Amino acid sequence: MIAVGRGKIFANRQEAGRLLAAELTKYADRDDAIVLGLPRGGVPVAAEVARALHLPLDVLVVRKLGAPGQEELAIGAIGEGGVRVVNEQLVRNLGLDGGDIDRIAAREEGELRRRVSAYRGGHQALAVEDKIVLLVDDGVATGATMRAGLQALKAAGAARVIAASPVGAADSVAALEDDADEVVVLQTPEWFSAVGQWYEDFGQTTDDEVRGILAENRGTRA
Repeated sequence: MIAVGRGKIFANRQEAGRLLAAELTKYADRDDAIVLGLPRGGVPVAAEVARALHLPLDVLVVRKLGAPGQEELAIGAIGEGGVRVVNEQLVRNLGLDGGDIDRIAAREEGELRRRVSAYRGGHQALAVEDKIVLLVDDGVATGATMRAGLQALKAAGAARVIAASPVGAADSVAALEDDADEVVVLQTPEWFSAVGQWYEDFGQTTDDEVRGILAENRGTRA
């Protein structure tokens, strides 16, 4: 894991991606490596990593499970391939049970399917079996989304999974080591309240932007 300084403010996701790529150069030009971005905000970061390392790019769709009435509080996440990650301690603290989790997950599964269709269209997902997969997001807050993605990749037969992000909360980044073969995070500031505080420009990434990035990458590989 890499943690640099007390916390740099990135100009935007593109700059963050280029700086992240500089710490991942050992994976450049490998036939057995790919880059996956967590949509939506992780995709612009992942695109810069893929471009710098000359690797194929795709998305891995994962949906956060928000607590009832506190949707921004992640109690877990679901990912492609039927993976579900739940923060059991937080669920107990909130007084939720299995039925509550099932209902929340059922709502998010519809959006997960919609995003898979929207982002890929008729294109097949990149194969991850026996591959080194660099899973990239724009930041790690609770880590639930990244953990779900890592577990989904392992279940799909990835040979090695690397969690990569420009910034993250120290405890959440440390927890990623349970699921990743390697964790590369540029900085874990002592004071961390939200990913957006570490970007000058943290505008919302749209579905159209994600589709455009993926289409451009497919074009360069054609």
